[in-house]
Amino acid sequence: MRLISWSRGALGLACLLASASATVHAQAAWPDRPLRVIVPFPASGATDLVARVVTQRVAADLGQQMVVDNKPGAGGTIGTAEAAKAPADGYTLLLTTSSTHAISPHLMPRLAYDPRKDFTPVAHVADAPSVLLVTNSLPVKTVGELVAYGKAHPGKLNYATSGNGTIVHLNTAAFSAQAGLEMTHIPYKGTALAIPDLIAGQTHVLFDSLPTGMPHAKAGRLRALAVTSEKRSTLAPELPTLAESGLPGYSSVTWFGVYLPAGAPPALVARVHQAFAKAVQAPEVAASLAKLGVEPAAPSTPAQFGAMVQADSNRWATVIRQHKITVE
Repeated sequence: MRLISWSRGALGLACLLASASATVHAQAAWPDRPLRVIVPFPASGATDLVARVVTQRVAADLGQQMVVDNKPGAGGTIGTAEAAKAPADGYTLLLTTSSTHAISPHLMPRLAYDPRKDFTPVAHVADAPSVLLVTNSLPVKTVGELVAYGKAHPGKLNYATSGNGTIVHLNTAAFSAQAGLEMTHIPYKGTALAIPDLIAGQTHVLFDSLPTGMPHAKAGRLRALAVTSEKRSTLAPELPTLAESGLPGYSSVTWFGVYLPAGAPPALVARVHQAFAKAVQAPEVAASLAKLGVEPAAPSTPAQFGAMVQADSNRWATVIRQHKITVE
């Protein structure tokens, strides 16, 4: 009886060791097949282009193909919800922006995912600052002059956005609140449609992306006053920040980051983080991102990335609540 009992115990122990060995081997072999990178926005958009630039370098590091899978719709929330349901085995990643994790949760209370509970933050990849543009018909050349003009003409200024609840809308709402201005919101279906009216003087203020806004400023069709980032942008170093221009603490960028589904093993998170952090510091990657109006993110840990996103989310929640912003 003792012999039989010992044999069963030995067999159980052998099975346990075999299972553990298989798990270690599987983790050590990762990745042994192509990886899927869900981008919850359309092909050829900013997030898609950033993903393709960065993942090409990451794929070379990992030794496996990375397939960008565009899943657009509902402001990025459809693809994000799909990523949340994927296995946490490292073969499905999400490359997304502020929109899905810091803004949409406060505009769409019935999301099919929880940005904190359903995801593991992995890597802060890049940031895209915006530029404050004004029409040439305004007699202002600095942020201070714009604020003074707005206060002297309450309710006379209007601002264009790419729609309710977009980062352009939130940037302007935060700016007007901190500056103490009363401005009228004129929503468009994209900033490209707003530019002609801004040039014509039918609207007065627009926070636009650097790649689409700066060419008009450099051509003299519009006037660029400042950038929204915490520090001066390497893409337009001649422009001061809004914080430098009399709005201390103002800082806003569209960030790009990588997530794994919740439950991903720490070792896997560390390996994916390492690959993306290394990729965005490569000179050729930084140069390609610059052409998109995007700057590589400063080095940070996954925990620091998660904390940054939460702080961003808290700030936009306040702006949305104070201005009663909704999406139609």
